[in-house]
Amino acid sequence: MKKILVINGVNLNMLGLREPNLYGKQTYADLVKYIKRSAKELGVKVKVMQSNCEWRIVYEIQRARGKYDGIVINAGAYTHTSLAILDALKAAEVPTAEVHLTDIHGREEYRNFSYISQYAFIQICGKGFAGYQEALAAFCEKKG
Repeated sequence: MKKILVINGVNLNMLGLREPNLYGKQTYADLVKYIKRSAKELGVKVKVMQSNCEWRIVYEIQRARGKYDGIVINAGAYTHTSLAILDALKAAEVPTAEVHLTDIHGREEYRNFSYISQYAFIQICGKGFAGYQEALAAFCEKKG
C-alpha cells in the first residue's frame, strides 16, 4: 500500500470562510474527510497536515524522505513565493503532485507562476476537492 503525505499550506484552514465565491463553502474539515475517503477508495494510506508556517511545511517535506512514496501539496500562496519549499522537495526526492482548488493560471497574474511546478510530476488546478483524488490516483498509476 502506497503511503502519501498530503500537505496543505497557508490559509487552507480558512476554507468555508475565505472567499467562498472562489473556494466554496466547504470547510477544511470537509476537505480532510474527502481526502481520507478518496485514499481509502484508492487503497492508499495518507497522512494529512496543514500549516500556515513555511518552516513547518519544509520540515515535513524533509521528514518525508524515505518514509513516504509521494507528496500531494497545495502550498497556497507559498506556491508563488517559496524557494525554500521547492528546495526541500528537491532535497527530499519524493515524487510530488501539486494541487490547487482554483485555476491559478486563470487568476491574478502573480498567481500564474508556481515554484512547486518546477519539481512536481503533475499539477492539478481548478478541480476543487476532486483535484486531491486525481493526485492520489496519479500515484496509483505511477510506476516506482
